[in-house]
Amino acid sequence: MEVIYEDNHIIVVNKAPGEIVQGDKTGDTPLSEIIKAYLKEKYNKPGNVFCGVVHRIDRPVGGLVIFAKTSKALTRLNDMLRKGEIHKTYWALVEGHPEKDVDTLRNFLVSDGRMNKTFIANEGDNDAKESVLKYKTIAKGDRYTLLEINLLTGRKHQIRAQLSALGHSIKGDLKYGARRSNPDGGISLLARKIEFTHPVSKEQISLEAPLSPEFQKFL
Repeated sequence: MEVIYEDNHIIVVNKAPGEIVQGDKTGDTPLSEIIKAYLKEKYNKPGNVFCGVVHRIDRPVGGLVIFAKTSKALTRLNDMLRKGEIHKTYWALVEGHPEKDVDTLRNFLVSDGRMNKTFIANEGDNDAKESVLKYKTIAKGDRYTLLEINLLTGRKHQIRAQLSALGHSIKGDLKYGARRSNPDGGISLLARKIEFTHPVSKEQISLEAPLSPEFQKFL
């Protein structure tokens, strides 16, 4: 586990592709439990350790995730998340080269929990939710393009579904149309940057995830 930031109220870690943030039906140990064990050992804490999950990113995605070390911080961060006051920037390697270097994508999405997949829908369809993101091109290679993405809405698998619908699936994302998998089983989508006001100190926090060699070679 790679800790990017920690104080008395919050801890931000760099999640590796394949790790889960919160427990699920797989029974695999989630990051929330790994952090509890880390805090218990580091601070020699007796009894149960608090670790609140503020937000999640998909299992095959890497990058920054915030956890709360106190219930007060968790309550405030959850409220900030609902109000859109936690700003997340993603980087994605996509297949091919999008026609526009900068664009705003608008789609209606429907999520199927049984399939754990999100589909493009029509406005007015049952459970269809408008989904908006903005992207800009950072760099281009022979077969892939590096995009920076800002979400204006937060839907399940939104980035993956919308880029697939554009015809440029994320590298390694077989579920959404990629041609081949990545060696580590993850996908080339990174929760690159997170910006927010500290829930207790009110300090402005801006953090970036380190880049893997896969992303570095595009810069």
